[in-house]
Amino acid sequence: MENVGNHRSIRVLCPKLLLYKNEPGLQWLIGSPFFPPLTVVSTLKCIHLDDSTSSPNYNQESDDLRTLLLKGFDIIGALIVANSEIEKNAAKAIGSARRLRKLVNGGGGGGGELDKKEALGVVADSETGKLHFFASKSESSAGLERVDDAVVYEDQPEKYLWERGCLLRCQLPIKLPIYYPLLIPSDAEKIFQRAIEGVIAKLKDPKIAYIVETTAQTSAEIPQPVILRGGQLDFSTDISHFKEGAQDSDSNLVSCAHFCLNNKSGLPVYSAESADKIQVSILINNSEKSPKSAAPVAEYFPAVEETRLFVVEFKLEVLSYAAKDLPLVFAVSKLIVPGLVDQFNSMKKTILPNLLAQHPQLRSYHFSPPGVLHPVNVIYELNYGETEMKQVGVRKSLHLRLGLPLDRPLLRTANALNLFISDSVRSDSIQKGSTLLKDVHIGIPTSGVSGGTLSLVQGSYEYYHYMHDGFNDSGWGCAYRSLQTIISWFRLQHYTSIEVPSHSEIQQSLVEIGDKDPSFIGSREWIGAIELSFVLDKLLGVSCKIINVRSGAELPEKCRELALHFENQGTPIMIGGGVLAYTLLGVDYNEVSGDCAFLILDPHYTGSDEHKKIINGGWCGWKKAVDSKGKNFFLHDKFYNLLLPQRPNMV
Repeated sequence: MENVGNHRSIRVLCPKLLLYKNEPGLQWLIGSPFFPPLTVVSTLKCIHLDDSTSSPNYNQESDDLRTLLLKGFDIIGALIVANSEIEKNAAKAIGSARRLRKLVNGGGGGGGELDKKEALGVVADSETGKLHFFASKSESSAGLERVDDAVVYEDQPEKYLWERGCLLRCQLPIKLPIYYPLLIPSDAEKIFQRAIEGVIAKLKDPKIAYIVETTAQTSAEIPQPVILRGGQLDFSTDISHFKEGAQDSDSNLVSCAHFCLNNKSGLPVYSAESADKIQVSILINNSEKSPKSAAPVAEYFPAVEETRLFVVEFKLEVLSYAAKDLPLVFAVSKLIVPGLVDQFNSMKKTILPNLLAQHPQLRSYHFSPPGVLHPVNVIYELNYGETEMKQVGVRKSLHLRLGLPLDRPLLRTANALNLFISDSVRSDSIQKGSTLLKDVHIGIPTSGVSGGTLSLVQGSYEYYHYMHDGFNDSGWGCAYRSLQTIISWFRLQHYTSIEVPSHSEIQQSLVEIGDKDPSFIGSREWIGAIELSFVLDKLLGVSCKIINVRSGAELPEKCRELALHFENQGTPIMIGGGVLAYTLLGVDYNEVSGDCAFLILDPHYTGSDEHKKIINGGWCGWKKAVDSKGKNFFLHDKFYNLLLPQRPNMV
């Protein structure tokens, strides 16, 4: 624990220590060996229970967490929900955390060190949610210490995490050839296991070279790479005993800070995306001089029986968190190598049951989901794509463990972090990608509603309007453009990977479902809310709610309902009335006075995509039903249909 004056403190970084209020069961408390012992960085829900005892299934939990947690984070305690026997339940939580921590770290040894580490037990009152904190100095120590008064909640948790640490990444593609006797296929598993063990042993071979280098492209002085030999690595010392005050003069003592930028341009934004990043590459030096000179020798070992060859491909990608003052030899030996070994073994377990059949396509991805301070690692099996039910089940379990909502795709491959792309590649991809403006409403003037509550679109969208891409749809295509903006929202939130459809593709969809005749394709006929709902259902599987109002004068009466839509669904709304269609991005509504304003994105704009020009021209801005000059924005002699796309209930 950290000392503050004469008092020690338990530091809590995660915004919500209690993810599942009033739910029974355990939450694992996650910390880091690079922080004071009882610093809670995040919580993970225990989701595997033994059917007979309702206690944690430690083997399944350890398998999951060994994959999910980046090296550099560890289990420091547990939280349990209860309303009685507070100290007894705290001891139970600590015992569970210690047991799981041993299993998760079992592959790396150091069991004695784990017994000496402090652990934290937290009991949440099931009725009030009040938290009671207890600490245990070591597994052998008797009794618990109540430490409620020592708890400190960090105001800037992201800053605390990323000012002190950095990310290391290592990719290792492996093609593993396996020969097995055709008449004894069961031997294939044993041969596969031995091949895996051979690769793991090779990671510690003195001939292995680990090249450590920065990924920064903007620094004026890029530090030279550091090469570490396998013989320099230390696999026995616990990482919490690393030497501080590393010096660059000795390659054994060069720290991660050697590759971290001292000065970053602009205001600091603390996140995984902006963190300092280090790349570790692995090379085998087969050309190392032998102490004895010898001529090349080839040996011939004929197979005594018929054999078969198959090749198993692995694409390992390990991400780990390290303190900036951690020497690189420790970073490689205690973070990178154990991470590769764990990922290798995890993939092996998945491959073994179908070794001689179709090999699963396994791929490691890293995510930084909302509410979780540090990235997490996930291994997906993508033989049949992301919508295959097995993969959907995997994502649901991950959402449950991380406390994420179950109605939005936050852990699909399109959400994965791409932390190590170079600046030149990033700029090229931006140039080749969409040139449309995104999130035009950000930074616009206020609505003018006094005491109102803002309810806005959740997430990003692209602004589609008349004349975009040189296609002249002026006078008839506003609803098409609003639909394109809505579909762009679903794309950017990763609900779909389809391209935003063109006008003719939208018309083709309506013909295919039988709503329009074939002559409709290529025409300039208007479409409205009903047609938009048909297209969203066909192309995206998205259902829509439609609100009908007889006059524009009635629209302010719908503000409460519209506010609830933006709070719960968060999708853009299409408003169609008479011959005009708009995209609604939010409302500002005062429930007491009834005063309200509508955030309108106008698809009738025909100019260039210049944000300032669009805002100054009022093409995206707050509109009141009746402005200060008494002019009605929504016409009183026209009916309006509002299309409210519903967020799919999916992960």
